[in-house]
This record gives sequence, structure tokens and C-alpha cells, in this order.
Amino acid sequence: MASITVNSRTYQLPQRPIVVICLDGSADDYLDAALARGRMPNLQKIQLAGFRGFARGAMPSFTNVNNTSIVTGVPPAIHGMGGNFFFDAASGQEVMMNSSKFVRCPTIFPAAQAAGRKVAVITAKEKLRDIFASGLIELGGIAFSTEKAAQAQRPTHGIDDVEAVAGPTPAIYSGEASVYVLRAGAELLARGRADFLYLSTTDFMQHKYGPTAPEALDFYSALDVQIGRLLELGAVIGITADHGMNSKQRADGSPNVIYLESELEKRFGPGFRVILPITDPYVVHHGALGSFAQVHLPAPGADRPELVHVIDWVRQLPGVTEALDRDTAARLMQLPPDRMGDFVVCSGRDVVLGRTPAYHDLKVLEGGLRSHGGRYEEIVPFVFSHPLKPSHLALANGDPRNFDIFDYTINGTLT
Repeated sequence: MASITVNSRTYQLPQRPIVVICLDGSADDYLDAALARGRMPNLQKIQLAGFRGFARGAMPSFTNVNNTSIVTGVPPAIHGMGGNFFFDAASGQEVMMNSSKFVRCPTIFPAAQAAGRKVAVITAKEKLRDIFASGLIELGGIAFSTEKAAQAQRPTHGIDDVEAVAGPTPAIYSGEASVYVLRAGAELLARGRADFLYLSTTDFMQHKYGPTAPEALDFYSALDVQIGRLLELGAVIGITADHGMNSKQRADGSPNVIYLESELEKRFGPGFRVILPITDPYVVHHGALGSFAQVHLPAPGADRPELVHVIDWVRQLPGVTEALDRDTAARLMQLPPDRMGDFVVCSGRDVVLGRTPAYHDLKVLEGGLRSHGGRYEEIVPFVFSHPLKPSHLALANGDPRNFDIFDYTINGTLT
């Protein structure tokens, strides 16, 4: 068995195929609902033969943050991705972090490829591909998104026949975009083109449907078929999520939003900048409304309010659950302080944070608002196809993190 060390973690790579799956937005309620209705028989087998529990994700509970944590095995304080979006004070620009240039440490993939494994990384969203592909393609690995499957080329993606392998490119705003990720992974494994896979789906369906909706049940049933194929191909499988999902609306169905920038300026005057790290190209999912915000105070001056007074006031807003200064939040949430505001704010289970009413186009939201980002979406599934070794079982019954998933799947399973 080859041994690799990445970001101070050592992995003893087994001969069997390794598959780690990130089911984007999959709060455990979705698995429970599908299992209770007999819609995920392969997951039921895994639950009986392997291990099913919970893990704590990275904060904020957003996609880029947690996927980067999973593929590096370390928290945001080390890899540097504290959100999908941040305000670069040096340049005065609001910056989207969808590039590997923002990641401060390597992923596990180049090392696994260099050790002789056939690595394939498949993501539904194109925004993650560059992060996953960094250092991998030049070593002979594969990395592509289902969003742009037809555009994959061997020099840049390690593969140029994705549609011949997995079928036509699906629409990104569909359940098929996620099913395609698993189907493509299973096909590459079956054809001997990959034996070390990371499969990361999209949360469009979870943003759109609750756990018991017929559409959600059909979706998880389709995922389960592909999980079954991976099991038949002899893979050791680890399954987790980047974050959960909750309804964020009032009784009348309208979005339950605290327009934080508006509220701050109404109380303290102009100059505040609220950064919503959920912001990404996929606004149909969430309208850039999530349960976590970074707040920058106005520029220094005679009228600039004291940070402690602002934080104390924000804590009193109905729906706010946490307001922490930069240093405290960086320590408690393991965040990179140089990419943070003066303080951070989290909201409740059914509440989201916005900037101003004019900033958000709520017309893009189809149906009710379901979103994530705060503490209430931090706990995610932690599932393994094989039993855990006693050492890892003890850890799994404590406080495992979703970014421990590769360690558990590779080092911690009894195969």
C-alpha cells in the first residue's frame, strides 16, 4: 500500500477503489425520508453493513468552504476559503473565490495520483472544478464538471469524451446534474479509468424541495441507484455533505430576511458593507440569501461607531443568533482572519441575512426560499460502506468533521 502525507495527514492507500461523495445540501432529514419510504435500498444496506452517523461541517456552512475543507482535510483557517465571496480590503473589491489561486494548501488528489492511483474528480458545478483540478491534470488525473461536460478536453480536464461515457450534458438547474456526477464516476470506475474518486453534487433540489416532497424522494432514489453501482464495482464509499438545508420563510411563504446593511445604516449611518459569502453564480438556488454574513464597518472617522456597540445592537435583532468580532469568530469557527470583516453575524434556523431589499432579486427564486450558511446547517451525514476500525469508531462517536471523510474512508474502514 502506498502512503502519502498531505497537510500533515497520512493516508495508507488501499488497493480497493476509493469513492468519497459529497451530497451537496443533504441534511440528514433527506436520507431519513427516503429510507423510511424504501427509496434508498443501497443506502439501507450500507447503514446495516457499514456506519451511519453525523459530522460537523466547517463554518460558514457554504459550498466552497466545505468542499475545499473536504479535499484538503483541513479547516478554512488553513486552506483560506472562508466563503464563496469576500471583500478584499487591499484592492477595495468584492471577490468571488472560485479559483485555486485562493487555496493556500494542496488537495489530496495530486499526491494520490503521483502514488499510482487513477484519480477522477467530478463536480456538478463548474465553479469548483478549478479548485479540485489544481496540480492534478498535469499528473494524468481527471477533473470535470457536469455543468460543462461537453467542453472537457484532455489537456485541461484529463478527459475529452465525457458525453460518450456518461451521456449528454444535463442542465445545471436540475436533479440530473447531480445524478450525472455519480453515473459518470461509476462509468469511469467500471472502465478502469479511475479508482480514486471524489464526486460532488449540487444542491439545486434541496434548495427547491423539502425532504418529503415527491421530487426529492425521486431524486434520492436515482442517487441510490448509482451508489449501488459503485458498491457492485467494489468501491469503499464515504458519504457526507458540505452543509444541510432549511426553509427560510415566514408563515405566508415570503422569505424571512433581515436586511442587515439597511438596518445598520438606519441605526448608525452610512458606510457599512455587508458581505454575503453565499453569493455565487447560481442565484436561482438562493437569491444570494444565507444565514451568515461578514460585516465591514465604515471607514475610520469621527462618526464611525464603536465595534462593540454595533455588535451589541446587532445581537438584539430578532432572528440573529450570533454576532462575533473578527478574532473571536476566527478562533471559534476556524476562519482565515485576513479574509473576514470586522465582525460576523449568524441567523436562526428559519432566517436569512441580506444586504438591502434593492440588492436581492427575489423574483429569481422559484417557490419558497430554502437556504443555509449558519449553525443550523452545520451538522451533516457521515456514512461509510464498511465498518469502522475501533479507533475511528471511537472518534466518530465524538465530534468528527466532514473534512475527516478521506481519512475515515481510506484509513478508518475495515476492508
